[in-house]
Formats: sequence, C-alpha cells, structure tokens
Amino acid sequence: MTDAIEQYIPALRRYAFALIRDHDGADDLVQDCLERALSRWYLRRSDGDLRAWLFAIMRNHYIDGYRGRKRRGPHVALDEARELSVPAGQDRGLEAREAMAALDQLPEEQKSLLLLIGVEDLSYEEAARALGVPVGTVMSRLSRARQRLRAMLETGPTTYLRRIK
Repeated sequence: MTDAIEQYIPALRRYAFALIRDHDGADDLVQDCLERALSRWYLRRSDGDLRAWLFAIMRNHYIDGYRGRKRRGPHVALDEARELSVPAGQDRGLEAREAMAALDQLPEEQKSLLLLIGVEDLSYEEAARALGVPVGTVMSRLSRARQRLRAMLETGPTTYLRRIK
C-alpha cells in the first residue's frame, strides 16, 4: 500500500504547490491527502487509477479548506492586527440627523443660502444672482447662518416646553 502511494508523492507535492503557492502549506496538504488516502484505503476501487484517486482526494481536501477559509475570513495574528475593534456607526447617523434638524430650524433665506453654497457648491456671485440679492447680503446672511447653525449644533437640540393646565 505505502509502496504504491510513495511513487506519487513528488507529483502530489508539485500539484499542491501549484494550488497553494506556499511550500509549507503544500506539504501540509500532501500530508493530509496521504493521511486521508491511508485511512480510507478500503474505499478505493481495486480496478481504479490510484494516481487519479490521490489527486481527487487532494483537490477535494483543498476545496474544502478553501471554502472554510473563505467563510471564516482572513486570518490575522493578534499581534499583527492594526485595529481590534471598529467604532460604532450610529453616532454619525445621529449627528447627521441633528444637523438636518438644526438646518430646518434656520430662517428660509439662511437655509437656502447655506444649501446653495454648501451643497450645490455655488460661488457667492452665483448665489447672489440666484437669490436676486447683492453679494454683500449673501456674505452677511451666510456668516449669520453658519454662526447660528454652529451654536445649535454645539448646544444640542432645543426643546420647547408647554405649560398644560
């Protein structure tokens, strides 16, 4: 049994290296293949080609390992890991929601000006033409809008309480 298998070991090593491209990993794959072949020798067809059977065992074992690695994701040693955790993304969504709520609280002329310049990337002159106001008015409204928006974002949302009798 071992004499029959031994002649195919060099070919198995070449095939394993072609699959993995790593000498140590290829040796491990060959060893696993030979171990599986020896432990399941009784399952082999006596009239079948031994070489084809060994290569089929190796290929199937490689595919099983490949699928398992793909499912588990890449292996990173703990010492080599750059970032052990990922910050939660909920804060960004809440901040964006607060910014939109604060933007909605601005007067319409300040809100539309902030959107034209900040989102649509218009110049002061283009925004002045779009709104039909002088450039100086655009600059002063924009300054007041930025200050007011910054103040609302720093202090947090304002809640209005009503008195109920």
